[in-house]
Amino acid sequence: MKNKKNEQLAAKQKHRAQLKANRRTEPNFERATPKLIEKPTILIVCEGENTEPTYFNQFRLSSATVKPIGEGYNTTSLVNRAIQLANQGKYDQVWCVFDKDDFNENDFNNAILIAEANKFGVAYSNQAFEYWLILHFDDHQGSGMHRDNYNEKINNLLKPFKITYDGTKSKKISEDFFDLLDGIDEKTNVKRIELAIRRAERIYEQLDNTNPAKEESSTTVFRLVKELLKYI
Repeated sequence: MKNKKNEQLAAKQKHRAQLKANRRTEPNFERATPKLIEKPTILIVCEGENTEPTYFNQFRLSSATVKPIGEGYNTTSLVNRAIQLANQGKYDQVWCVFDKDDFNENDFNNAILIAEANKFGVAYSNQAFEYWLILHFDDHQGSGMHRDNYNEKINNLLKPFKITYDGTKSKKISEDFFDLLDGIDEKTNVKRIELAIRRAERIYEQLDNTNPAKEESSTTVFRLVKELLKYI
């Protein structure tokens, strides 16, 4: 009986010694410190100081940071300002948002070329940014529509929703207005922003895009919006 106990004790000691030996030879796995992944930052340099910044600022991106700035510059001067801002900070993308309005055709077209040469995205509208807003509700395919008529057109489209847009004074996109733009169209059961993208793309593809200053009504805001939607 005594010998059996001695054998059991010896076996336990041998087992413990083996465990200790194994611990010494096993690799030491330390928990790695998690790496912080920085979100890309998208700088949007806007001609308008109200409409465009208040519109783009309401995109809630989960995997990117959007920074809309309303500068009050136009065409080539806006692009030059975007170059200056890009050199002052660290941005993954820079976009220029400006309108044809009644600016010189060469200035407008050159602004697009200069922006593209600097690898900036360009979201232009001919005549104005509000044309992009109209496309959320109305499939206005090309043909001229003077920007002076945009405000009335938009508010007529908004009447059923009891929302108004002050396109002559504040020119700000309210939260209610943005929610409507981002909402579902009752007739098609498709998000209005998706409808606007399809309509704007279809117009753009029907044009030869060699002289944007002459291509009224059109807009490339859909490009910027499609990019932002990737990060939601």
